[in-house]
Amino acid sequence: MKQFIARIALVVNDYDEAIEFYTKKLNFLLVEDTSLGEGKRWVVIAPRGEDNCSLVLAKADSAEQKSRVGNQTGGRVFLFLYTDDIARDYQNMTAKGINFKRLPEKMPYGTVAVFEDLYGNLWDLIQPIDEQQQQQQQQ
Repeated sequence: MKQFIARIALVVNDYDEAIEFYTKKLNFLLVEDTSLGEGKRWVVIAPRGEDNCSLVLAKADSAEQKSRVGNQTGGRVFLFLYTDDIARDYQNMTAKGINFKRLPEKMPYGTVAVFEDLYGNLWDLIQPIDEQQQQQQQQ
C-alpha cells in the first residue's frame, strides 16, 4: 500500500490576502483557485518544485474557525518548509519583510530558522544536512 499526505488545510482570514502573501512573499505557486459558490473557494498553493503536498487555504467562516487563524497548533511550529539553500531563502524572505523568530542555526539534522506567516503561524525553514553536504562538496 502506498499513501502520502496530499493536502493540508490552513485556516485564513481572507483568500486574497493569503494568496498575496504566499505567492509574493514566499514565492509559492497558486495551483488552483476555483469558486465553489456562496463566497467559498477551493484555493491550493504549493512551494515551487513540490508536487506531492500542498496547502488548501480555507477561509474561516465561524467564530470558532476565526479563533484558530494563526494558531492552529497552540503556538508550536506548524509547517516545515524544506530548501536546498537556506542562506538564499533567508536573505530573500527577510528582504520581503518575513519576520524570523529564530535565525538560521545548525542542528544535527541540518540548518533551521523559524519564521511566521501573515497570521502568526510558525514555520521551520530547513536545509537538511544531506543538501548541505552536497552543496559543500560542489564548492
